[in-house]
Amino acid sequence: MKFLIVVVISIYYLIFSSIEVKAQAVKNNRDKSYVEEDKLLEKTTLSASALDSIVKDQDNNQLNEVVVKSNPSLLKYGANGTIDVNVNGTVLATSSSVNELLGRVPNVVVAEGQISVLGKGEAIIYLNGILINYERFAAIPVSQIAKIEVISNPSSKYDAEGKAVINIMTKKSNESGIMGSASQHVTVSKFAGTSTNTLFDFNYSKGKFSFISNYGLQLGKGRELLYTTRTRPNPDIYMKSVLTTDWLREFNNYSNFGMGLQYTFSEKNYISIAYSGNIEDLGGTVKSRNSITNNSGNSFYATDIAKNDVLLNQFINLNYNAITDSKGSSLFIGTQYSNYNGTIHDFIKENSVVNEADGKRYLKNNVGNTINIIAAQADYSKKIKENTKLELGAKYSYATIKSGTNFLIADADDMNFEPSDDLSSDFKYNEKIAAVYVNFGSMLGDKINYSVGFRAETTNYNLYTNANGIQKFEKNYGNFFPNILLNFDFSEDLKGHFSYVSRITRPRYQALNPFVVYQDPFTTIEGNPNLLPEKVHAFEIGTMYKKFDFKIGYTFKIDPISGAALQGDTPNSYILRSLNIDKGHTFFTSLSRSFNVKWWNSTNTVSMNLTKSIDNFYSFEMSPVKPQFYLYSNNTFTIPKLFKLQLLAWYLGDRSYGLGSDNSRSTVTLGIERNFFKEALKLNFTANDIFHKFMVSGNYEVGQTQIYYHRTYTTNYFKLIATYSFGNSKKTTYKKTEIEQSENNRAR
Repeated sequence: MKFLIVVVISIYYLIFSSIEVKAQAVKNNRDKSYVEEDKLLEKTTLSASALDSIVKDQDNNQLNEVVVKSNPSLLKYGANGTIDVNVNGTVLATSSSVNELLGRVPNVVVAEGQISVLGKGEAIIYLNGILINYERFAAIPVSQIAKIEVISNPSSKYDAEGKAVINIMTKKSNESGIMGSASQHVTVSKFAGTSTNTLFDFNYSKGKFSFISNYGLQLGKGRELLYTTRTRPNPDIYMKSVLTTDWLREFNNYSNFGMGLQYTFSEKNYISIAYSGNIEDLGGTVKSRNSITNNSGNSFYATDIAKNDVLLNQFINLNYNAITDSKGSSLFIGTQYSNYNGTIHDFIKENSVVNEADGKRYLKNNVGNTINIIAAQADYSKKIKENTKLELGAKYSYATIKSGTNFLIADADDMNFEPSDDLSSDFKYNEKIAAVYVNFGSMLGDKINYSVGFRAETTNYNLYTNANGIQKFEKNYGNFFPNILLNFDFSEDLKGHFSYVSRITRPRYQALNPFVVYQDPFTTIEGNPNLLPEKVHAFEIGTMYKKFDFKIGYTFKIDPISGAALQGDTPNSYILRSLNIDKGHTFFTSLSRSFNVKWWNSTNTVSMNLTKSIDNFYSFEMSPVKPQFYLYSNNTFTIPKLFKLQLLAWYLGDRSYGLGSDNSRSTVTLGIERNFFKEALKLNFTANDIFHKFMVSGNYEVGQTQIYYHRTYTTNYFKLIATYSFGNSKKTTYKKTEIEQSENNRAR
């Protein structure tokens, strides 16, 4: 493997060095001049007089533009525990998607459809300070991202949904002109096959008008492999199931698109409208093989599902922003309409061998699903004086969800499909959420600044389903979420912070829907209409000494949302379902350090988590509690005027949390990058997860069943990326501020 990487890098460098030599004449077409600093790896600050002397040549002819290059730091630690992660110009900018990018951010774990912050739990995603949903998050072009804020102690102005906040900040400028980029990604994986990702974004600004657009298209293959064993060792009810499920995905049309128009009345106010969406046309097959041994004998079931799933998501935003006084007070008013439409037309073929007797049948799974969300929000920030600010806000959202599942079953002999009442169901859900918040920040003397606030929310919902008989639920409840943040400025080198935040995590809409996701005759995934919101109280103390960042914290969870495979109505059947356990405790500590030398930029983190989950309802078998260690190192080695070499490695150790255990996982990624034509063309070659150690596995015991699972993803691959940037300006004036509530996040 090491020899292969060295050979690939050498060939890559030799080929594209020759390309650059042959293409020198093309550079003269660019209407810009660049001044490069010889010491590329040093942080550079230029005085006004020094900059003026550089800008002018010996004939006093003014250059069009000056670009001063330096090697940017990856991290900046905030006094309140926030981490600012620089993306532009770092190894993270080579990511092909925001999901992949976040998986490379320190203390952030991306797995099984969740984005979590170590020691805190699942995070919600913001774009430029406004909450967005998962589909919108996945559609953000990495080329437009400037930095990422990891906010582990969010104040009351952030939505109470989620235990931490990840705020994605895009590039901004006040210049007019055209900017665009086109990027082509080719990914080759021995595990999954080949896929391509084509990305395009275009921005235009003139006068008071700004326009932005983007389009991305992913084609090819993906794969996910799950190996599960379920064992009941009691001789009286002995059963062992060995199940392998292989998702062989075909991306027929995975595309995202967006466009927006902004009109700037003055430097202090503007209005914007945006339309965006994404399409997920998924084909391929899901192959399930289940071998069952019990006291009655042996049986084997082979299920092949031909996938035909199409999802269309659309969003319309209308927003107004204004600066209301000379001190910088601001007002934001925004509205959004979100629409999700999904259809499933799966054809399922089953073969079985039960006590040496063969069986065969066919099934059709037809599903229609529609979600509509209307949301409105207003935020006002009053700057009373330099260090004193009052923030007020309110939001209202209304969501309606309708879905219908129609299962048909036919014997192989007659192919006469008949409806299945056990697998078919209808689901309706309506929800209204109203919220207000207040946050006040000021100083206590010269050494302490503080922020106190609260968020109050009321929720009203009604639910109808005819799965397992007609069920109706209706509930009203209110919640109050106080927050306290204290920052201590002891000296220039020593700072500290203390925080208390309270949060809530509501179940995702589909987690409430008891419709059946069919895997085989004895394995289904079903929603749980009885799920309760999860509430969290989190405390943290931290210090920064020079370039060291240290923090320690404790989180208490009420009704944590978890999941398990529970035995169904028959001895061999199991249902994978979300559920609430009683409570959870998490202790964590973390130490980080970043440094730069002339040719080496490095960020390093070590963390420890101790989690204990408690449940007295589902008969989980209690296990010992053991800490989990996390190691992270991100390194960039720069050879001036040649290339950048990037090395990223992290390790997440074993964990035992009282109700089960998780096994360790890790990744090592190596990349090389070079720019051509004065940075108009960028080429990057990456070997991701070289040793293919990113696998999610673990075990738990619930009821009388011992369960082991091992899930493998498409993380081991080679990727070549080519990005071409064009235009007479490298920046855009479009300020895309949107409203998207947590209800969108729960739609996935």
